[in-house]
Amino acid sequence: MMVTVLGEFVLPPGSSPWTSTLLHVAGGLGLEEKSARQALARLAADGWIVPRRTGRRVRWALTQPGHELLAEGAERIYAFGRDSQPWDGRWLVLMVTVPESRRQLRHKLRTRLTWAGFGSPAPGVWVSPHPAREAEAKQVTEQLGLTADTFSFTGPFAGVGTQRSLVEQAWHLDELAARYQAFLATFENVSPQPGDETMLAQIRLVHEWRRFPLADPGLPRELLPPDWIGTRAADVFTRLHRAWQAPARSRWAELSAGAP
Repeated sequence: MMVTVLGEFVLPPGSSPWTSTLLHVAGGLGLEEKSARQALARLAADGWIVPRRTGRRVRWALTQPGHELLAEGAERIYAFGRDSQPWDGRWLVLMVTVPESRRQLRHKLRTRLTWAGFGSPAPGVWVSPHPAREAEAKQVTEQLGLTADTFSFTGPFAGVGTQRSLVEQAWHLDELAARYQAFLATFENVSPQPGDETMLAQIRLVHEWRRFPLADPGLPRELLPPDWIGTRAADVFTRLHRAWQAPARSRWAELSAGAP
């Protein structure tokens, strides 16, 4: 949640909020002060933020790595769900061999390929309808030391089986649709009051939405069910984020300036 706050209110203007501002927001989100302070300490230890003292008070500034990580995440979050280009029908297929005994490596591979939008219809097989992601897949396998154990292919789907079955086995769209439905039930009809309420609603909105780029592979419309609920959810997120952004940042600016 604290990362969401930094990405939403600290990254864009390049501000350095007081600890008291962050604790005020954390309290509004239901976080205890001790937990919020621990979160700041962890972010600092991980190199995302640095403290800057002014007398007895402390401001927090993003480090260069923290700025880069948040900027990359923001691009994925805010761009996610927008209309995609027409699909050319080609698939990228990876075959990666990782011994069962190397479970930590398997977990890292799964996490990073899933983040890149790949699905796994069978053990050791990863697929994506976006061949351009080959460069990202290559970077992942190289960094994990799996280059010699990985093979890739690109091309259209052949005559055995169906693409719908492939999609169902590689990605759990029913589970994803249920998550989108929960998101809509939570936010679609929310009308927060000005001030803290709008600012906190904006944080919760972004915090929930940021989970979807990892869970949703961003499949072309041709591979999605008719009237895919993810499209509606993306429209709702964009509409609410735009509507709440200015008043939320205005309230954040008041808090950062020391206003009550």
